[in-house]
Formats: sequence, C-alpha cells, structure tokens
Amino acid sequence: MTTTATHGYINRKDDYLKRLRRIEGQARGLQRMVEDEKYCIDILTQVSAMTKALQSVALGLLDEHLHHCVAGAAAAGGPEADAKLREASEAIARLVRS
Repeated sequence: MTTTATHGYINRKDDYLKRLRRIEGQARGLQRMVEDEKYCIDILTQVSAMTKALQSVALGLLDEHLHHCVAGAAAAGGPEADAKLREASEAIARLVRS
C-alpha cells in the first residue's frame, strides 16, 4: 500500500485559494490607484490592508504546518524532527522580520 504525503493546509486549500485571489484583486486595485494617481495616504492604507491579509494567510499556513508537519515529524523523532523544527523556526523568523 502506498501513501501520499499531504500538506497540513490541504483541508482548507479552497479557503486559502479564495483569500489569495482576494489579495490578488487588492494588488490590481493598488496598481490602478497608482495609475490613477490617487492620494498617497489612500494607497498606503490599501497597502496596509493587503499586508495584513497576507500575514493572515501566512499565520494560518504556519499554524497548519506546526500542527501537521512538525507535530508528525516530532512524534516520529530522529533527524526529520530536527529538520522540521529548524525549518519552522526559520519560517517564524522570516515572518517576524517582515
């Protein structure tokens, strides 16, 4: 019997795709605002909203990764567990810096 690895977010894939499409629309809206020479503060407000939306997706994916991939590897132990923990720690550091 063969098993295929799934990612932790797979059960919420459609939700993530919907949110990313909404963010894509926000990016197009920002482009239009710049093209139309809208007021700087209005553009910055929309940039902030888009940044928060991306951060929300990132945090959701991180949570799914920790509960699925990292927890599974930690339960199994060994070098895979160390690698997954290091990978998660590096991802968290990147998110904190952004």
